[in-house]
Amino acid sequence: MGFKEGVLPDTDPATFMEKPYLERVQIMSRSWVENGFGTPKILPTIYVVKVLVLYLAIGITIATLTSGFSPLHPSEWWNQPVFYQKAIMWTALLETIGLAGSWGPLAAHFSPMTGGLRHWLKPDTIRLPPWPDKVPGTKGDRRTGFDATVYALILLTMAATLFWPTVDASGYTGGATVKEHLGLAAADKLPLINPVLLIPVIVLLLILGLRDKVAFLASRPEQYMPAMLFFALAPTMGLATMIVALKLLITVVWLGAGISKIGKHFGKVVPAMMSNTPVLPGKWIRRKFYRNFPEDLQPSGLAHFVAHGLGTVVEITFPLVLLFVGSPWWLVVISVIMMIGLHTVIFSTFPLAVPLEWNVLFGFAVAFLYLGFPNKDGFGFIGSDYAWTLPILVALLVLPILGNLRPDLVSFLPSMRQYAGNWASAQWAFAPGAEKKMEEFIVRSAPNTITQLQATYPEDIAEVVLHNTNGWRGMHSQGPGLMSILWNYLGDEKFQHEYTMREAEFACNSVVAFNFGDGHFHNEDLIAAIQKRCNFKPGEFLVAWVESQPIHKDYQEWKLIDAALGVVERGTYKVKDSADAQPWLPDGPIPLTYTYTSKSATPAGAHA
Repeated sequence: MGFKEGVLPDTDPATFMEKPYLERVQIMSRSWVENGFGTPKILPTIYVVKVLVLYLAIGITIATLTSGFSPLHPSEWWNQPVFYQKAIMWTALLETIGLAGSWGPLAAHFSPMTGGLRHWLKPDTIRLPPWPDKVPGTKGDRRTGFDATVYALILLTMAATLFWPTVDASGYTGGATVKEHLGLAAADKLPLINPVLLIPVIVLLLILGLRDKVAFLASRPEQYMPAMLFFALAPTMGLATMIVALKLLITVVWLGAGISKIGKHFGKVVPAMMSNTPVLPGKWIRRKFYRNFPEDLQPSGLAHFVAHGLGTVVEITFPLVLLFVGSPWWLVVISVIMMIGLHTVIFSTFPLAVPLEWNVLFGFAVAFLYLGFPNKDGFGFIGSDYAWTLPILVALLVLPILGNLRPDLVSFLPSMRQYAGNWASAQWAFAPGAEKKMEEFIVRSAPNTITQLQATYPEDIAEVVLHNTNGWRGMHSQGPGLMSILWNYLGDEKFQHEYTMREAEFACNSVVAFNFGDGHFHNEDLIAAIQKRCNFKPGEFLVAWVESQPIHKDYQEWKLIDAALGVVERGTYKVKDSADAQPWLPDGPIPLTYTYTSKSATPAGAHA
């Protein structure tokens, strides 16, 4: 893999699409093992430069100069609450614009590289309200001038929190304690973001969420809105309690992610992530994460150790130490180092949702919260103002608990299942020529992903590059199940040779401008909105879709959607059957249980 030249799999692009689909998946999954996405090294370099310049250099400069500090003297501001507040708001602003997570080629934004504001400021694009039949004023799937205005106001009010003059929090409850802890004199000011500025941000985000769940979740509200609320309540709850509340927030994020990694899914995520890590020295070490490359791409013992020994255990154990332990101090320091190390490793893998800024923020947050405001100095959960901290803890746990028990009701983001591999997922299947209808009839900010790639590559090479995502999905726990659903329905000839298969997490990007591993962004609501515009005929556009696994069950619920007919099949499959299958299904489709078949369904395959 060169600096400017990427790596294609060992296949002839001119004849690649003539091969049976599962042979293509086999080629791409094996290629992924050794090369990841195969991108040239200039691409991760671009991401690193973006983080260093746009996020860190510009962000630190704004946060410090607008708060009365010198950006060149970190010792002045690294442990200042106002700097932490502005770090949160700066990150949230970049996420909401579309310049942080789900940005660039690794998230299938090839040209243009930014979705976000290019899409959400554009009337007539698709919006997806979460409860259109229950919340008045939210029906419809067309973005209006009102929606664009709400989104623009969110950007402006977020920016205002960064540039508006700060207030002196010396008179807040606990203000004197915080000043003394920071070594400030009684006459010194303790700057904070004006709490009143947070109220319009929160209100506007909630309005946006009721109108369009995709744009709302793209702002990462599960990560940043609770912090904004704590900032707004700082004068009432007190500054020490605000610090404890922020510790509870970050702990719930870590624990939710750690607990969700228990099971069959995360073991499949780690090998694919490590294969895409540009800092690994060679192909040989990438192969070590698989049981027996090239025949068996199940996770190796090393992969399971990294996933659960260095991942799950670390993400559960050390956050609990940090929350409840004040001394010995060396244990706190070790725990901080371990959590910074965790986020550094995640950053280095360049995961395909590319949440790089988020990982940098969390690395800083653990140092700020636990080294800047140690539990032993009166900023711990134990001994805090329980009238505030206990209700906050309960509130923070509601959505993660509900989302793990009923993933159909809660996105995996507020369920705190970040990158655990247990995602609602889908695969799109187009009859010959049908995919082009989307470009003809859908208003959006970017063309189909394949069209974006064809602006850089010849058509045959563009298909090979995009098939990387199909091989990548096949390596995850849902891939074999999704392929089995379509294979059973279409039959071997149509599935293997006639239909064009697209990985939905990446394909939906051009339609809704954002993806982050959540199939709720492209469930039957999106398919119905697409159908309203494209008027596909029965069988032209099929979607195999699977819900996340509930924490207390050993199966996942799936559905097959025909854009013209709606849901035509439903059923379940055992997580083990899909997770234990090879990406190219050499033993045929996995066992599927059928609970519903529509009379209008016209299956041609094994389930006919």
